[in-house]
Amino acid sequence: MDLVELLRHPEGKTLEFKRELSSPDGVLKTLVAFANTAGGTLLLGVEDRTGHVRGIAEPLDLEERLASLISDRIHPRLLPEIEILPWRRTQVLALRIHPSPSRPHHLSPEGVERGVYVRVGSTNRRADRDLIEELRRFNRGESFDEQPMPGLDSEALDFLAASESFAGVRRLARRDLRTLRLLTDYQGRTVPTTGGVLLFGRERAEHFPDAWIQAGRFGGRDKSRIVDRAEIRSHPVRAIEEAAAFVAKHALHGAEIGALRRKETWNLPPVAVREALINAVAHADYAQRGAPLRLAIYDDRLEVENPGLLPFGLTIEDLSLGVSKLRNRVIGRVFHALGLVEQWGSGVQRMTSACLEMGLAPPRFEELANRFRVTLSMERVGLPSLDERDRSILDALAAGQALVTSEIAKIIGLTPRATRTRLARLVEQGHLREFGTGPQDPKRSYVRTR
Repeated sequence: MDLVELLRHPEGKTLEFKRELSSPDGVLKTLVAFANTAGGTLLLGVEDRTGHVRGIAEPLDLEERLASLISDRIHPRLLPEIEILPWRRTQVLALRIHPSPSRPHHLSPEGVERGVYVRVGSTNRRADRDLIEELRRFNRGESFDEQPMPGLDSEALDFLAASESFAGVRRLARRDLRTLRLLTDYQGRTVPTTGGVLLFGRERAEHFPDAWIQAGRFGGRDKSRIVDRAEIRSHPVRAIEEAAAFVAKHALHGAEIGALRRKETWNLPPVAVREALINAVAHADYAQRGAPLRLAIYDDRLEVENPGLLPFGLTIEDLSLGVSKLRNRVIGRVFHALGLVEQWGSGVQRMTSACLEMGLAPPRFEELANRFRVTLSMERVGLPSLDERDRSILDALAAGQALVTSEIAKIIGLTPRATRTRLARLVEQGHLREFGTGPQDPKRSYVRTR
């Protein structure tokens, strides 16, 4: 292990500093939490918060004591990598824990019900019964939404609602309900899966009362004054559209009055808003009870929050690299079939690119208690990124005229297909507005908004 490199980073989900082993319980909780969550490194001999290296006097004795404590008080047994790292005239003891295939680990004196811990940010949190069960499902390679609901039959799914969701993609046949794992076999009967009921259940609110979106527009930068609110209880596919419309109503467009004409301005890229909403619905932990998904719009930002931490083994740093783990496989399969997602893991990168292209800060991702939050800032930190062809398009439309795709393609020297892709991005960024009867309208035209 590279001690210099480790000390460059603050304490977080996969790194913790401890001055000494005066209180073994804290160290053991951290090791259990690392093993149950995403792994991590603990450094003994380093002050927490400051990161100042104090060192340890007898590293071999401490190593032996720690190995004994881990063996006696953590179950199932953990086998950490332990290394003595030199630092100037002293040493630091480093323990590296890998994500464990034997989750959930617990502290033996506290028992399984109270001794399981997970890592949330730089803290250890005792896992409740639902989180312990999620750890077990994760180890079995199962997802919550794949589980059968044996108390129901196939008629519990609203086939008309499912067909309407697929109307713009393909004609849905009843046999597709099995292919998509909305229905499954259970003891010789056809029953809906949890994901099937969540997506298209006739009585979905009865079975999952917290599977809805609470939306609010607040005046200012906190929740002291609410301007508008909505309870979005439609089927998830429709709920995403309704939530995006709520954002568009309150945050996506405004107006600036210039000397010559009124200009529309856009505060957030629609593509980033949609990705945040889709990810929240697809990755929510619907086994949790007590709070819905939340959408909050402030004067300076948008927050989208869903129940559930990141899937085990995943860190916030992984998200920007395109690493993803799907919590709900049935919902993911349906969203992919509907074209709501292209490839899991790419949504975060699309969100980030869309924000940077508008001159906004990149999205912020946080784990808070037992929830996950995405924050999109509306405050500009730089100039929108436009290349030479983008500027040529905007220059061609500067006189206030409308042009169709074929005309713009000739101006910038690209094929109509490549031009459509570029125009769609400029529309998402708020530079252009489009007019037409639909995506395939050959006479669809574009005008500049600013």
